[in-house]
Amino acid sequence: MKKHDISCIGCGISIQSENQEELGFAPLSSLEKEEVICQRCFRLKHYNEVQDVSLTDQDFLNILNQLGKTDSLIVKIIDIFDFNGSWLPGLHRFVGKNPILLIGNKADLLPKSAKRNRLIQWMKSQAKELGLQPIDVLLVSATRGIHIREALEQIEEYRKGKDVYVVGCTNVGKSTFINRIIKEVAGGQDVITTSHFPGTTLDMIEIPLDDGKALIDTPGIINHHQMAHYVDKKDLKVITPKKEIKPKVFQLNEEQTLFFGGLARLDYLKGGRRSFVCYMSNEIFIHRTKLENADEIYENHVGDMLQPPRKDDLAHFPKLIRHEFMIKEGKTDIVFSGLGWITVNEPGAKIAAYVPKGVNVMIRRSLI
Repeated sequence: MKKHDISCIGCGISIQSENQEELGFAPLSSLEKEEVICQRCFRLKHYNEVQDVSLTDQDFLNILNQLGKTDSLIVKIIDIFDFNGSWLPGLHRFVGKNPILLIGNKADLLPKSAKRNRLIQWMKSQAKELGLQPIDVLLVSATRGIHIREALEQIEEYRKGKDVYVVGCTNVGKSTFINRIIKEVAGGQDVITTSHFPGTTLDMIEIPLDDGKALIDTPGIINHHQMAHYVDKKDLKVITPKKEIKPKVFQLNEEQTLFFGGLARLDYLKGGRRSFVCYMSNEIFIHRTKLENADEIYENHVGDMLQPPRKDDLAHFPKLIRHEFMIKEGKTDIVFSGLGWITVNEPGAKIAAYVPKGVNVMIRRSLI
């Protein structure tokens, strides 16, 4: 297939104008323009429509492997609302000796009660537990531009005149973060295509820096254990919080169950009456019932009362798998990857958590 020597300014892919179904398509008429944008980015930008990408996991790994051969600063962006789901395992193996600056995005989604310094300390200790020793940890909100100036100053300080590579999973707001930085530096408009759909940036995009070096955006890596990969695109809007989450508190007796739409379930098995604090998108419907009725309720109501998923998506939705946990320490989070978490304040609770087959569920030291 003939490619023109032009890259899409939205996603960095080489432009071709022969096959409309293939990546990088742009009509011949658009090639006259100064800045060419591929059809996929155009649709994303103007209609918020996504076209699936044909990049494989191996393609992403190849891109990551190139990082170790560079002499640069690596900026790793994670979604603070989905810290564990958006973590890139083994990144330290890919980046060689390059220093890593860890940036938690979407800080505006956390309740106001969450203290910034405590969150940063929490991120540092979690990173260490996960095998990463970042040179520094920052918290920002790319959508609202909070602490972006500070992030820029830190990048400038730590890069020591080198290139900067920005890495992260799909959906962490990486391109939004870079667009914010461009606005700060150049006062320009969005240069990169951004969306809330997984996998928008297709190839490296270089943003020139003053000293002849560049800030390089890499494609979002797909983490298959995130809930986003199991729900329909319409429902992504429901599970992805857009504004500050309002914690919902439930006083549960033993043998009570909470359903989070039809996506996940929590059974409280033993430990006396206690409260469970749910941190999830405000759009998610939480239904409380007795454990003895839970299976039947799920069977009869998933797709209508318990949604997402919707009725017509049930055929593709994986079966819920049960995981049992004993909460041995106080202030523990039960984390549903990509959906949110539930905080249990006192030790001694026995619970079972259900998530779609393939999605991660785990416990960790409480974030808030």
